[in-house]
Amino acid sequence: MPVRKEMTRRDLLKVTALAAAGAKVALLSLPALAQQKGERPKQAGDVTVLNPQNRVPVSFIIDDSTCLVNLAHFGIPHFAEVFPNNYKQDWKKLPREIPDTFVRKFGQWCRDHKVKGKYSIVPYPALVGWLDRDIPGWSKAELRESIKLVREFMMPDWDIHPEMVTHTWVINTKTGRPYPERSQRFMENWGWSQDKSVDELTDYMSYALRILKNVGLACEGITTPGGFGNQNRDNLAKATLESCRDVFKAEIPHYFRHLFTDDRSVAPRVEYASGLTGANPKCVVSIIGCTGDWFGGWDGLRPGSVDKFITKDLKGGRLPQVIDKGEPAILVCHWPGIYFNGEEIGFNIFKEVVRRIHARYDNLLWMKLSEISRYWAAKELTQIDKQGTLVTFNAPFATPRFTVRIKTNSTNAPKLFVGGRPVQSRPVNQLLQLETGTWYADGRNVTVCFDLPKGKSTLEV
Repeated sequence: MPVRKEMTRRDLLKVTALAAAGAKVALLSLPALAQQKGERPKQAGDVTVLNPQNRVPVSFIIDDSTCLVNLAHFGIPHFAEVFPNNYKQDWKKLPREIPDTFVRKFGQWCRDHKVKGKYSIVPYPALVGWLDRDIPGWSKAELRESIKLVREFMMPDWDIHPEMVTHTWVINTKTGRPYPERSQRFMENWGWSQDKSVDELTDYMSYALRILKNVGLACEGITTPGGFGNQNRDNLAKATLESCRDVFKAEIPHYFRHLFTDDRSVAPRVEYASGLTGANPKCVVSIIGCTGDWFGGWDGLRPGSVDKFITKDLKGGRLPQVIDKGEPAILVCHWPGIYFNGEEIGFNIFKEVVRRIHARYDNLLWMKLSEISRYWAAKELTQIDKQGTLVTFNAPFATPRFTVRIKTNSTNAPKLFVGGRPVQSRPVNQLLQLETGTWYADGRNVTVCFDLPKGKSTLEV
């Protein structure tokens, strides 16, 4: 697998060890390249944009999911063709299907517990069949009902992403067929994407997005399969921006490429911001996961551990490290490991993780990746001016639950004006009660939560 020259020997050993264990490159904590921020507006120093409702966003990323097909069963022989020593799983014993009954069971539990996140739909999973045509082994009616389940039941709580076209072999977008060469150079997980131009990546990603559009699945972002674009990250970000805007007219495209489990920040990165004061502002947001797949693995063969996320005493584990810093805690898993060949081991681990974090924290807010992306774009790209007691916001993007803290010893009710018209708000007794249309004053600051509109709004404190 390709390795950047900047990688340290420790990184290289980590890559080699994980690959030998059959791990997916998407989970590697590789060195991050410099962020291409683009434009940034002025923001008044005594006005601080907080997390939405002054809470910590939490989200759940599900990779390697699609309709009906168990990607581990069909993908392992493709991976093994290129790396036979690394992929020795007995794939024929894995179930070929992850049934819709499990999708509904999982989705209903998550809804009952307010869990939100991202759910991949691989459009042409491991070359088995096309979601917008047929998948051999399943009837047309079964495929239609599976897509309907995702569209009508899952999408209210989950962003849908393509995880490129096949998640295994690269296809020729002119023919729809895989290239004849069988090497890592023509696999989505490894070599092909590393030297492609923005236009070439945009074409490939748009191809995947259009398949999902054909079956009525709306997308505002993409997930990279394995190491897709890992050495070509600037072009990957630009291609995400172009493809999502072109196919779905997404206002704020986002992508999941990075995952850090060390001490690096996992806050979203707002990239390539431009045209912020004009009629067509642009940006793309890089979403960063904060955990490994410690549920059931990408193949559903290695049980995980609740304690790696948060320990039984609620003090240790990765999630308290992130949540205590106030950064979005975005968990990462693979769908075959959640199903775990019908045993649901990964799902049961996730249930306990959710129970523990809510037992420890009362300030969490489950959000989809698109909601987190929108908030961070508004947080970083809104111009904020303060003259005396008047705070002015010029926002290229709207967002709900925009929350700001303003230094003032006044306890008078702040007055919000949108389009010159006043917007009603009410006081709350503590910060945890903040929601849209409320404010809290402590004699040193006033904290206000409101739906930030696109354009100009003012707040008099």
